[in-house]
Amino acid sequence: MSLVKAKKHLGQHFLTDKNIAQRIVDGLIHTDKYHQVLEVGPGMGILSDILLQREDLETFLIDIDTESFNFLKEKYPQLGDRLINGDFLKLSFESIFPGKFAVIGNFPYNISSQILFRILENRQNIVEMVGMFQKEVAERCASKPGTKEYGILSVFIQAYYHIEYLFTVKPGTFNPPPKVNSGVIRLTRNEVEELDCDEKLFWRVVKAGFNQRRKTLRNALSAVVPKDRLGEHPFYEKRAETLSVQDFVELTNFVATR
Repeated sequence: MSLVKAKKHLGQHFLTDKNIAQRIVDGLIHTDKYHQVLEVGPGMGILSDILLQREDLETFLIDIDTESFNFLKEKYPQLGDRLINGDFLKLSFESIFPGKFAVIGNFPYNISSQILFRILENRQNIVEMVGMFQKEVAERCASKPGTKEYGILSVFIQAYYHIEYLFTVKPGTFNPPPKVNSGVIRLTRNEVEELDCDEKLFWRVVKAGFNQRRKTLRNALSAVVPKDRLGEHPFYEKRAETLSVQDFVELTNFVATR
């Protein structure tokens, strides 16, 4: 088998350190809640090698890169239909996974946010995710209110998942090495089936607040409700980065009455 060439336009940086790969796979700890796992962008299979040794998991692989797909098809003939040549962002999960499942991967940095939002859209079925992202993105996801990293992704993810920043990975463990450090995080689905507010309005309020994060929420939320109808609320004098998920739920319920 000829080795797969990393493609810049796909954001590919192949992990070469087997110890790091083992630590990422070991991050899947809630297998009492699922038995199927989907690896995104397996490349040449450094994570896949370890995943396929796990007797508690049925492993699926998806790669948009045809060269990687052909390489993996030859490497893992036993996978059959569990090896998918396709786009994770467009995959119909319902047609493959009848119930709960997990997602794992060394994710392409150029579509990190899109991957996370896709997981959020399918939060009722994706109960755990262990993934490697650009360190800045990983820290942003795990950051708490009152920090400069805290933002839209932080709020949306923490509304539906418990998040843990597991460890940092240096550029030298990849081929080709990226120009930045990487971070591995674990998301575990929390108990929130639905937020205690209008969820569509919640998303609008959070986005409006952080789209003008230097302004107070009174000014930022004029994109959602005209200023003359906002009324009075203590949170209006604060900035979005200071509010917790529950604060945003409270604010959303107040805005809904205006």
